Amino acid sequence: MTDDIAAGQPAPYTPSPADGYVGDPALRAEWDNRYADRQQLWSGRPNGALVAEVAGLTPGRVLDVGCGEGADAVWLARGGWDVTAIEVSGVALERAAGHARDAGLAVHWVHAALTEAGLPPASFELVSAQYPALLRTPDAAAERALLAAVAPGGVLLVVHHAGMETQQAHDSGFDPADYVWPSMVADLLDDDWEVEVDEQRPRVAPGGGAGEHHTDDLVLRVRRLR
Repeated sequence: MTDDIAAGQPAPYTPSPADGYVGDPALRAEWDNRYADRQQLWSGRPNGALVAEVAGLTPGRVLDVGCGEGADAVWLARGGWDVTAIEVSGVALERAAGHARDAGLAVHWVHAALTEAGLPPASFELVSAQYPALLRTPDAAAERALLAAVAPGGVLLVVHHAGMETQQAHDSGFDPADYVWPSMVADLLDDDWEVEVDEQRPRVAPGGGAGEHHTDDLVLRVRRLR
């Protein structure tokens, strides 16, 4: 479901057979199945790298890319941020919206793929992509969409699991070469951007949930100068 972001009117996510999803139906189905397979896929707590990197920022408009079950979105909203959260899975969004309602918080929910969401350009003081499953394309559409969403003076924070980008394709069908990694975003930066953090460091894991076995993060934090 795509809310009217420009109007600034948050609305609860209400799933329906025709809920306005924008994106590849197969991708949506894949992620819906992953979420439906478990009552809770993630830990329910905000990602450690996000908490650390946002600590010194003044709350403003934030885009949470691949918000999952909403832990980061809820945490950001509680901290005073005006949150837009985007996700391809309707199952995940339903859970996320429920958590926000339980906390008495307003979040703008967008049910879409990042590259097809039609988000307003240069509109967010923070764009957060925590371990995103963004598919790589020849035109670097996902990477460019992340950069395009950041307002002048704003920050893009991309965090991913270290080591995965160099792995070979798995028998399960997962091939790291199919996905966007922080280095690919960094490769597109020009003089309009300043790199504030680009490093590998021990992961501060929230504990529990899928992915807790990963021990190190790749953290890219860049600021748009103009």
